[in-house]
Amino acid sequence: MAESRIVNEARIKNPLVKAVRELLEHRALWLYLLTDEAAKAGADPATFAPAAVKRCGLFQGAGLVVKGGGTKSLKSLKKGLFGKPAQLVFEMDVKEVRDDRFELEFHYCPLVKAWQKQGCSDEEIAALCDWAMCGDRGIGEAYGCALDLPKAIAKGDDVCHLVYRRLDSRGGA
Repeated sequence: MAESRIVNEARIKNPLVKAVRELLEHRALWLYLLTDEAAKAGADPATFAPAAVKRCGLFQGAGLVVKGGGTKSLKSLKKGLFGKPAQLVFEMDVKEVRDDRFELEFHYCPLVKAWQKQGCSDEEIAALCDWAMCGDRGIGEAYGCALDLPKAIAKGDDVCHLVYRRLDSRGGA
């Protein structure tokens, strides 16, 4: 197995944060094992995993919109999903938050850590990350937004850089 070029080490060592990360790692393990078994059975995970994970994101996003009082402001998304607990778990920096734009960076990813523990190649980790991010894309869609991911830890970058941006009425940015 080739040496991984992905650097993904937690700086925050708090026991409670570590316990939450382990729950997220377990979720990532499910995704990996399900797609690995599907591949062994002759199915191509790329043909179903993105759509399945996006459905989960759409469901979660719709619930967040309702919980936020029906507003599709990205300030509501930040409050509902990316509050202090998530900021600690993902070692997150919120860069900008407006009604129509929300930009943040993660310095650690427990999902990537789970896939690294399984011995996944960097290419497998990148694919699993892309599929997992379909959930975040679905959440964005529930808010009438697109999600751009110009940098990703899973692709060897130093951070995951997420940018949610409001779509205009025609579906463009």
